[in-house]
Amino acid sequence: MQVKDHTFLITGAASGLGAATAERLVAAGANVVLCDMSDRVASLAERLGEQAKACIADITSADDMQQAVDTAVAMGGKHGLSGVVHCAGVVSVAKLVDREGAPADLDSYARTININLVGTFNVMRLAAAAMAKNQPSDSGERGVIINTASIAAFDGQVGQCAYSASKAGVVGMSLPAARELSRHAIRVMAIAPGVFETPMMSEIPDEAAQALAAAVPFPKRLGKPEEFALLAEQIITNPMLNGEVIRLDGGIRMQ
Repeated sequence: MQVKDHTFLITGAASGLGAATAERLVAAGANVVLCDMSDRVASLAERLGEQAKACIADITSADDMQQAVDTAVAMGGKHGLSGVVHCAGVVSVAKLVDREGAPADLDSYARTININLVGTFNVMRLAAAAMAKNQPSDSGERGVIINTASIAAFDGQVGQCAYSASKAGVVGMSLPAARELSRHAIRVMAIAPGVFETPMMSEIPDEAAQALAAAVPFPKRLGKPEEFALLAEQIITNPMLNGEVIRLDGGIRMQ
């Protein structure tokens, strides 16, 4: 799959991993539709210029995401929608039983699953339906889907039952989706980032963030959104990457 002159839908594009991916793909000559709940996505699209369009949308809404996909298909012209980099999601931390002995809030758990897992499925199904209508590229591909999992899918910590379960679900969907969509020449991949410098990380105390950075074997620091974007571009352009989850974590294994 080529990047130049092709159109990609990026969710969670207002900041962090999504914004960095948008910037990298535009620099490589792509068109992008930037999807986010935050109106900050409009200012990013304006800064990126005519190659970018903003779309305020909720990834759990069928109508919102259909509109975003339709916008990308129209922007893509003869190529249609060539790919999706799905970065939108939330982090949640809650113990099953808190210090006072009260059980975890069920609605909060369901919200995390709905956004991170059901939202991912919603984006995949609508994007795949659109890409299946594309004419094959010179390499025979019609599209590529890149979802964002997390190392918490494998190394979940205390208090991460909801978050780990939601991201493990994203991991679990990757292979069956890749197998199913192979008949349409659409690849499905997932990236499982470790500890990265994103707005989500800013929500934890500095001391905890420093401890996480020190736990990374090498490089001994937090990951940079630009490194996620680099991997996303490499997945797009390498046709043999399919049905796999790539840990992008500097070798850290959470305790």
